[in-house]
Amino acid sequence: MAEPKKELPVVIVLGRPSVLNFYGDQFSSKFRLLKPWESSLPLDQFISTHAQSVQAMFCTGTTCVTPSLLRQLPSLRVIVTTSAGLNHMDLDECRRLGISVANAGTVFSEDVADFAVGLLIDVLRKVSAANRFVKNGLWPLHGDYPLASKVGGRKVGIVGLGSIGLEVAKRLEAFGCIISYQSRKKKPVVYPFYPDVHELATKCDVLVICCALTDQTHHLINKEVLLALGKEGIIINIARGAIINEMELVQCLVQGEIAGAGLDVFENEPNVPEELLSLDNVVLSQHVAFLTEDSFRDLYELMSGNLEAFFLKKPLLSPVFDD
Repeated sequence: MAEPKKELPVVIVLGRPSVLNFYGDQFSSKFRLLKPWESSLPLDQFISTHAQSVQAMFCTGTTCVTPSLLRQLPSLRVIVTTSAGLNHMDLDECRRLGISVANAGTVFSEDVADFAVGLLIDVLRKVSAANRFVKNGLWPLHGDYPLASKVGGRKVGIVGLGSIGLEVAKRLEAFGCIISYQSRKKKPVVYPFYPDVHELATKCDVLVICCALTDQTHHLINKEVLLALGKEGIIINIARGAIINEMELVQCLVQGEIAGAGLDVFENEPNVPEELLSLDNVVLSQHVAFLTEDSFRDLYELMSGNLEAFFLKKPLLSPVFDD
């Protein structure tokens, strides 16, 4: 006689995590995924239908986890998010309600650091601009291309020396760059520490933004910081768009107050300021620094591992709260 089919643990999925496009079958073999986008019900009604039974949520970095949403899910005990950043979640409310949270941890750190370095090389050496120059047939017409700038020897200030910032520092050190940093607190590293980002900018000709977006870091990089960076300065952002005052950044770029920028993130994604599109000293990408086959395989293993640990009453693999 065949054994009865084992019932899978139930997980509500919010925000359509892109990892499901690649590992959906594997997730579905381990969990019964409740996907609102496959239902004809409005989202609020879909949530209320499952509210009493759902203990686990799997969500994206664009899913706003608010007190209102948490009130709709009174049985919720764990949230697993695909992002490393947590600015989309009300962590205080999660803690108050006894809801555990797990994130992507350091899964993306190496790939994002690679991308940050790639953006810096691209801006300084004019790789994308030269590519357009050739593909647009301008080489035979205009001949010589404007000189680019050297990467090695640059004074690089890293804003936020967490796991990504440390990986950026390690890579740029290999290029012969001189590293310093600003962070919430001094780290046990040899790099000079500046508690104030404006002071850091005065000491550097490159700023690489690697910090989390919080109330304290919103518009941390403003016109004053950019002017301190100077006319030869380059800014790279692979963190969150709103850490930079985007309007003031556009003004500084258009007016030549800084030399260039490499931007993977924007303040109002997917909207990008039109002024940036025609600037050859600006390299743009669509929030893809973390997107590699390798990181998504690791993300699947970490996300499924966190959910499995919860249902087996074991410690989470990448908990956000220490307690």
